Amino acid sequence: MRHYENLVIVKPTLTAEEIQANVKAIEEVITSNGGEIAATSAMGMRKLAYPIEKNERGYYHVIYYSIAPSSIAEIERRFRINEELLRFVTIKYDTNREIKAWNSLVEKANKAAATQAETPAAEEAPVAEEAAVETPATEEAPATEAAAE
Repeated sequence: MRHYENLVIVKPTLTAEEIQANVKAIEEVITSNGGEIAATSAMGMRKLAYPIEKNERGYYHVIYYSIAPSSIAEIERRFRINEELLRFVTIKYDTNREIKAWNSLVEKANKAAATQAETPAAEEAPVAEEAAVETPATEEAPATEAAAE
């Protein structure tokens, strides 16, 4: 099994749900052909270097996976059939140096996904704590004013 990276650009005219469904379909193409997805990285909506099919922007998504080399032709054929993809590129990592770079990219993608998963939970907790701290202070302020009079 060799290491590969696919960068796909999905049409920006789709809704967020449709984009996620297309990304899941892309990942399903890889896994159905015997691939193991190591990491994925959603790069989000970005401006294209030049318009493609009258689209100025595109949704970028990177997938890192391992698969047998014979399956790449089928995966790329299925990508070409998918009309929702503007472009895709498959990068093969062969040498030990390239594999080491692939491993570091996978680690970075996994860390980024972990921080994104923790961020919403971390944002909600301080809001609850701030509300708890502010409530007693608000109740004490009128009492202090009443005592001052």
